[in-house]
Amino acid sequence: MRAAVTGRPGRIRSSAARHAILEATRDELAQRGYDKFSVERVASAAGVGKQTVYRWYPSKSALVADCILLGYLRTPGIETPDTGDVRRDITGWAQTFAEISTQPEAVAIALAGTAASAEDSNVAARYHEQIVALTESALSDRLQQGERAGQLKAGVPARTVAETIVGALLYRLLTRQPLTTEFVEELMVVVFDGIQS
Repeated sequence: MRAAVTGRPGRIRSSAARHAILEATRDELAQRGYDKFSVERVASAAGVGKQTVYRWYPSKSALVADCILLGYLRTPGIETPDTGDVRRDITGWAQTFAEISTQPEAVAIALAGTAASAEDSNVAARYHEQIVALTESALSDRLQQGERAGQLKAGVPARTVAETIVGALLYRLLTRQPLTTEFVEELMVVVFDGIQS
């Protein structure tokens, strides 16, 4: 009886420690970014020994990967408006994305997710599913509504257009170039001059 009782608290402690480590990882990324990420600081913030972290996660990317897989790292959601003008709505969405990209946490998540995804195809798939694909789907839906309203050319490849917009914005973010109002406006000209009716 006593052995069973002592075993269970160990599992609870392990679960609590892992949760604390992942939360500390999220906070460390938000505060310092992927480049200056420190496993030692994560261990200290989580209240565990550095050896405990390394026992579960042999590298920084493995730790970040688990954060992504378990949903600890998420970007702020941006709603796609519907004012009746598809170009204005997509432009507004892109400008909001640009504003959010000035937040250190958003940049850290993007950089960390990209770095971890480059090392593991499962992480890449989950990162795309949790963060990128949802955005592309929302933009694609709004573009299709614009097409049905006669604001865009018939047969516009909405998904490809959405991927182009998201890809251009993420590329700018990942290469640490500012997402200026001018860049967003130029991107919208390039995109919509080709698809508007």
